[in-house]
This record gives sequence, C-alpha cells and structure tokens, in this order.
Amino acid sequence: MLSVLRLLFPALLAAPVIAFAAAPEASTEHVQARLVSSQSTVAPGQRFTVALEQVIKPHWHTYWVNPGDSGQATTIDWTGAQAGPLQWPTPSIQAIGPIVNYGYEGRAALLVDLTVPADAKPGARFQPQADVKWLVCKDVCIPEQVSLGLDLAVAAEPKAGADAPQIDEWRAAIPKPAPFAVKLQPAPQGVRLSGPTAGVTKAYFFADAWGAVAHSAPQPLTQDGGGWALDIPAGDEPLKAGQPLSGVVVLTTASGEQAWTVSAPVPEGAGKGPGPADLSAPVTEAPTPVAAPESDLGLLPALALALAGGLILNLMPCVFPVLSIKALALVREEGSHKAEGLAYTAGVLASFAVLAAVLIALRAGGQQVGWGFQFHSPVFVLVVAYLLFLVGLNLSGFFEFGAGVTGLGSGLAAKQGLAGSFFTGVLAAVVATPCTAPFMGAALAFALAQPAAVMLAVFLALGLGLALPFLVLAFWPAAQRWLPRPGAWMDTFKQFLAFPMYAAVVWLLWVLAQQAGADGVALALGGLVLLAFGLWLRRASRSLASAVVMTVSFALAFSVATWIKPVTAAAQAAAGDSSVEAFSAERLAELRAQNKPVFVNLTAAWCISCLVNERVALSRPEVKDAFAKAGVVYLKGDWTREDPKITAVLKAHGRSGVPLYLYYAPGAAEAQVLPQILTPGLVIEAVSPPPTTASRS
Repeated sequence: MLSVLRLLFPALLAAPVIAFAAAPEASTEHVQARLVSSQSTVAPGQRFTVALEQVIKPHWHTYWVNPGDSGQATTIDWTGAQAGPLQWPTPSIQAIGPIVNYGYEGRAALLVDLTVPADAKPGARFQPQADVKWLVCKDVCIPEQVSLGLDLAVAAEPKAGADAPQIDEWRAAIPKPAPFAVKLQPAPQGVRLSGPTAGVTKAYFFADAWGAVAHSAPQPLTQDGGGWALDIPAGDEPLKAGQPLSGVVVLTTASGEQAWTVSAPVPEGAGKGPGPADLSAPVTEAPTPVAAPESDLGLLPALALALAGGLILNLMPCVFPVLSIKALALVREEGSHKAEGLAYTAGVLASFAVLAAVLIALRAGGQQVGWGFQFHSPVFVLVVAYLLFLVGLNLSGFFEFGAGVTGLGSGLAAKQGLAGSFFTGVLAAVVATPCTAPFMGAALAFALAQPAAVMLAVFLALGLGLALPFLVLAFWPAAQRWLPRPGAWMDTFKQFLAFPMYAAVVWLLWVLAQQAGADGVALALGGLVLLAFGLWLRRASRSLASAVVMTVSFALAFSVATWIKPVTAAAQAAAGDSSVEAFSAERLAELRAQNKPVFVNLTAAWCISCLVNERVALSRPEVKDAFAKAGVVYLKGDWTREDPKITAVLKAHGRSGVPLYLYYAPGAAEAQVLPQILTPGLVIEAVSPPPTTASRS
C-alpha cells in the first residue's frame, strides 16, 4: 500500500512551485538551492565534485534516497555532462505520528561527480545544466522544481575553486564504507545485523531500498559478544534470500556518533516482517523512531490528575460493585471501621505498587507497555473471570468465606475481617485496570516516561484515589450516617450484587473470544463448571476431591495460551460493519495524502470505557450520518492482543493505553485528540466542517 502512496504522493498534493533559471542559484517558497563546484576551472576529461546545497525553511524537510513511509527523494537530471550517482549525507528521522520518513532539515548538501567531455577545448566553456526536483513537507507536501547551471572555463590545467574546502567538509558527512565486516542472520521478523564494534549504546539502520525494512518498527539493539546486534523487521517488500541488504548504520559509542555504509546478502530463513501472529514477540530493547512528545506535566500536577482519575474509577461499572460490597459491610457491622478502611487501602496500594513494579521491569527490558497491558493475555483474562465468578457465587450464598466478611481467600478472610478487606482492595484494583477514567491518560503517560520512583508515586496516587471513598466512609462517622440502616434488605442487596459480577464474567468471556476464539471460550466454560462442581464437593465435605477439581479448572485457564490458536484481533477490528476499516499506519498515511478526513478509534475488547463510548456515541445513527456527510473514513485499531504498532501510536500521542480517539481534518497539521469519554455531540462537532461565510450570512 505504501508503494502506491509513494507513486501517487506528488500528484495528490498542491500544484508544484516552479522556478526556471540557468544561474547556479534559485529559490522557491521553501528551499534555497545552489550548485557549488569544487573547481573554478576544469580540464578536458576531468572528474570533479559538485554539490547541490539546499537551505530548507524551518520546520520543513526534504527526503533521502529512501524517503521512508511516504515522500519522494530529490532527483537531478543533468544535461551537458556525464554525472555519477548522488552521494547522500546521513539522513535524520522525520516522525509524524505513526509515519516515519527519512530526510533533511535546515541545510543539506548532496554531492555528485561530473566528468568534463574529453573533447572539450581549452578556452571553451563547460556549462552543465541541472533540472532539480524535490518534495518539501511540513503538515502538507509541495513538489518543487528549479533549473540550475554552472559556467566554468576549460583550461589545460584545472584550478580548485574557493568553495573546495566546503566541498571537502560536505564530503566528510557522506557515510564511508564500514571498516569492519557485518553479518546478517535470520530473525523471526526479519534479519539480525551484527558487527564487531564494542561499546555501542545506540544504533539505527537506514535501508537504501524502500520496503526492504519496516521504517516505523523498532530496531532492538542487543550486545553480541564483544560487538552489537540489531534486529531489523522486514518491510512491505522484503528482500529474497541472496539479495543484498544495503544501507547506512549509525552507531553511537562513548566517542560519539559515526555512520557507515554496509551491505550483506539476506540469509535463508529470514523473517517476513511483523505479522498478526507474532506482533507480541518480546524484544530486549526497542528504541523506536516514533518518539513520544515530551510531557509538560510536572510531578505535582501528575499526582493530582492520578488522584482524580482513581477517584472517578469508583464510578466505572467494573469497580462500583466492589465498592458497594464494602459499603454493605459497613452497614452490616457496627463500631469502628478504621482498621478495615486501612486494610482495604493497603490492598489497593499494594496492587498498584506491584503493577508499577511489573511495568518498570518490562520497560527496563525494552518492552513498550501501557495501562491494562495484562489483559492482552488470555490466561489473565480467564483467571480474572474465574475470580469474579467465585465472588458472584459467594454473594449468591452458594458458599461463605467467613461470617460477616466479604473478600477472597477463606483462610485469610477469617482473621477478624482485615484480610478480607485487604483482598477486596486487591480485587478492586484488578477489576479497575481495564477501565480508563478522565485525567488518567495524561498522568499515566507522564508516569511511564519517568524514572522508577516517580512512576511508582503516580501509580500510588492513582490507587489512593481508588481507595479514597471507602477510606472516607471508614474514618468519617458522619459519612456513614448517609448509608441506609441495617435490615433484611441487606441480604437481598448482597445477592443482587452477584449479578454485576456474573455480567463481568460474560464480558470477560467475550473478550476471550476475541483473543482465543470459540475453542477458548469452550475451555473457559468448562472451567467454570468445574469451579462450581468443586465448591459443591466442598459443601459435601469432600475437601480433597474439591481441591483436585478446582485445580483442574485453573489448569484449563493456563491451557488457553498453549492449546488455542489466537484469533487475529486486527482482522476483527471492523468485522460486521462495512463503514469501518481496520487501522494501519499505511492506510492512515494514504488517506491523509489524499486529503481525506479520518477518524481513528484505538480500542480493545477488554476496555470497558472503549465499549461504552462505542455504544453511546460512535455507533449512534446521528454520528454515522455525520461521518457520511463529511466523508470521514473511520479507522479502528484493535489493541485486544498487544500490537507494537498501535503501542507506538499511543506513545506518539502521549497515551499509555486505550481508548484514544483522533480526528485528522483535511489539511490539518496534527490530529485533534478527543476526550476519553465521548458523547454524540462531541464527535459530531469534531467532524463537522466549519460553516462557510455564505452559510453564516
């Protein structure tokens, strides 16, 4: 798809700006161009160097020989001289959201060797002409073209020009052949490029040929003995075994940065790029060219936003039933509840501390993870479903964990209720993770980019916000007066609270269906039956048999990951709705190049906030009508199973998890980021074109 984009890109954009001149210098609106010669006079048959210098308008860029995901390389057509190939300085990465391009900003000099005709006569003039074309981009891209020329005297003895030192300086910026041998080995998603240079702390490979590598994918760096190794995912047009993979590798060591040209044949067995089944493969380090925007939040604002987000989580459908259970315990039991409030808070904070520690460890290992990452695992989804099923059976009166205690773990819950309160706090934290509340996005994005201590502080603030309502009820007797008086209604209400738990189990099984298909759901249902059977055996005083049966049920949960072939989440992103397309960075780039309005919905089946937004806003007829009237293309990205490409988009927009809603208006430089809680009016207002002058009058 990107190959089509590259071919059509210039034709889909604004009309070219053309300036014709035979002089060595010419300017367009965005670029000043000139030819610079290393010679003031030339000799017949002489070969010498000429530079095309481009001074580019701030915030605009031109492109390298391989422009990356989109764009077009600069070209020069010569007349009146024999010209060698263009010699390109090392490019920089131009990242726009999920799109990664290679090019130049500020000032660039492309070198070319010209040969004077052998039959040129001393005293004549050597006047080569160059038709130069480039694509210059910012938020829009504009093809530009100039005609440049040189007028040099032909002499028996050549003479260096005043710009020769500048040519030498520019030549030094051209990558040289590597003074070491590189090796290519097969890798699951492409190839592994390795070399003997010691002490490399950062590396990146720019492929000469478009499509040979995935430009927007991370290139994990590892240490390979005394050298380095770079895993390079294959692109849309991967090379075949035996074909040379050539390009520029940039290595950073303690002595600085050095670029080298390298080439090696592609080995047999090289991977074909990140397909749907292997996108979650772990990597050791994942430096990605799609950089996250620097957050302008400080620590105190991030802590405040996390506290507010955690407080709002209590109103989410995944957490509210658990809070109701604890409130019911306050109504049932008279006396002080401060100890229970502290135990509940400790359970919540401990869970968020563990979650932060896991994220810190994964980040240290190079993985890109975000909020709710654990729900990418079908095993975790099924274990949580079992947990909520057990809680529902307890609330329904099928079995009791201990008198006056609502919690998890019969042995722990019997200890004066504090263990029950602690583990109910753990349960609240577990069921809160698939939800995203307002204010959380900015705080979590800030936290995930900070050192471990700051990240832990933000996560604990989020947990404190989640625990705060019950903590207030436990420590403030006046607040307890707002609760209804004890009575027979409490048993009925307790049994009623079982049904939100059962509903959550149904939802989790639906999530599992997206991840592991119908067979995975069948295993899960079998496990639930075994759980219920094990509890029945327990009531019948067959404890050993009960333990065996329940152990088998949890064994089924872990078998989901190994027995079931996962369903491709991306293939289901737009299933059942012809007006929705599956999201990809390539499709987004293509649509933006066509100047079409695009709405991007990054979601996950386990994200309750996402599902609510789709039901109450994005699926509404009036919203669909507004999309149709404005010609909006709706792209939906599914993060149910971990997808590094979607993770990169989230990170590029300062988010650590879904939902993320982006609207790209025609011609807009950046996407409009919509709130995490949608209404039909918000979406319609975002995609509706502004009124014209005529309509306002």
